Amino acid sequence: MREPILIIGNGAAGIFTAKNLREKGVKTELFVLAEEKYHYYPRPNLIGFLAGELALEKLSPFPPEWYEKQAIQVYLKEPALEINPSAREVVTSAGRRMNYSFLVLATGAHSFIPPFPGAEKKGVFTLRTLDDALAIIDWLEKKRKVVVIGGGLLGLETARALKARGAEVEVLEFFGHLLPRQLDESGASLLKELIEKQGLKISTGEATARILGNGEVSGVELKSGKKIVAETVIIAAGVRPNLELAEKAGLKIDQGVIIDEHCRTSDPSILAAGDVAQFKSRPYGILPAAFDQARVAAATIAGEPEVYQGTVPANTLKIVGIDLTSIGLVNPGEEEKEVEELKDWRPEEGIYRKIVLKKGVAVGAIWLGTTQGVRPIMTAIKAGRDLSPWKGQLLKEDFDFKELEVS
Repeated sequence: MREPILIIGNGAAGIFTAKNLREKGVKTELFVLAEEKYHYYPRPNLIGFLAGELALEKLSPFPPEWYEKQAIQVYLKEPALEINPSAREVVTSAGRRMNYSFLVLATGAHSFIPPFPGAEKKGVFTLRTLDDALAIIDWLEKKRKVVVIGGGLLGLETARALKARGAEVEVLEFFGHLLPRQLDESGASLLKELIEKQGLKISTGEATARILGNGEVSGVELKSGKKIVAETVIIAAGVRPNLELAEKAGLKIDQGVIIDEHCRTSDPSILAAGDVAQFKSRPYGILPAAFDQARVAAATIAGEPEVYQGTVPANTLKIVGIDLTSIGLVNPGEEEKEVEELKDWRPEEGIYRKIVLKKGVAVGAIWLGTTQGVRPIMTAIKAGRDLSPWKGQLLKEDFDFKELEVS
């Protein structure tokens, strides 16, 4: 019997690699090393929990008995401290030495805290773990004036959750518009307008100089000189992959742990998936990529290799009741050749739709304020379909998107 399969990390990439292995009939012993004291929960569920909309016991999709039934042994609160590739051995925080036939690095990422003064003060938080959410909820009992630094997906979702808890919230975004990765300026300006109508204050083009307070947060000072009173600060400035283990083990890294099309690292017995992994030039840092890579990593270990070709970035969310889907290339630069943008702009109805075509092929789309037609468009983009035959009709109000599905 071969050595166990070992997975480091019990986030989406780690647990779904384990799940996929069992679904493929792999019977080898399977161990998961987890840094947190909780079983897997989808990180987006933290928003619902923070908002008071999702109960603690509903966070995880898999009850403890599921792990037992699947023969997946999880060592909670026992992270890996060291990997010795030549011996195929991992040393844990409890001093346990574990050998492996295959090792999957699913160590995820950590919140990035920009180097401005005052980030260490009491009342400054990031939202990455369940313990983070619990600490924020406890602090908010008495400190309800909040500044969220970062107007990306996490910042806006967090702001919505805090408002649902009765907090007074202002969002600060460094870039000139919200969601710079997911929206263009037109879509972002409409989203800002719609969000502010719901009672959230949004300031764009604002850089934080420092967090004010004598040991405890009292406000935020901007580089413009403006000062904002705050009792709580949430930093939502993105994440950085957890690379320490991989680096010490001598694996090839760049912005993330570099993987090939089978999710193998520079050591063929070690694979990587999720936020820690970099395929070609990018670490994705999105759930769809974690699921895709977990599937491919499991297939590789099972001896049924699939080819990972990358993941089309896609985000679907609802902010204060506003539907937004962003997929693929939504902000083509001037260097992009033969690109055409189709737009449907109806600010009075709170609707903005945009489709990006390259040589007629669908490569990106923004769908704001409506969900009608979004699934066929997403399918077309993922399939790289030529939409030239419908170019003049796609964004007409009466266009029947079923035409794309049947043709």
